[in-house]
Amino acid sequence: MKYRIGRVLISEGQLREKVKELGAQIREDYKGEKVIFVCVLKGAVIFFADLLREMGPEVDAQFDFLAISSYGASTVSSGIVKIQEDLSTDIHGENVIIVEDILDTGLSLSYISKLLRERAPKSLEICVLLDKEERRTQPVNVKYTGFKIPDEFVIGYGLDYAGHFRHLPSVHIAEPAE
Repeated sequence: MKYRIGRVLISEGQLREKVKELGAQIREDYKGEKVIFVCVLKGAVIFFADLLREMGPEVDAQFDFLAISSYGASTVSSGIVKIQEDLSTDIHGENVIIVEDILDTGLSLSYISKLLRERAPKSLEICVLLDKEERRTQPVNVKYTGFKIPDEFVIGYGLDYAGHFRHLPSVHIAEPAE
């Protein structure tokens, strides 16, 4: 099945305001501290860049990337998380915030959290833009959440279908193409 751009679920303006709000929360929590932000590629990269710009000089923001795969060209998780690219930074004894585009079943974030906790960071928190709470099958403790959304397949602002639609400035419901 192929998909096309459907109605806007979260506008560009709503995204901008929420990112500013999340950035302010993180700045307050980590003022004067070093934080290593871990971007989960590829979906979180746009949210990640916007969020980091909100840190200002109050936070010593450093960053790294972690590439995983659990979807492939499907609209649902395969249930298998594969690390495609690991961190290049040693996070032992550091404050770490995982930044992810969407929390669905919790499988990926649960796996990533466990993997990074084994590396003994000083603290480990999670920031997600979108939360599909009703789909959760794995418990995940998220400190920073942007929007709770319904169980819809969404695209835009980094989220894709088979590599398409990531560039859209707002989040849309994906509709089956006819």
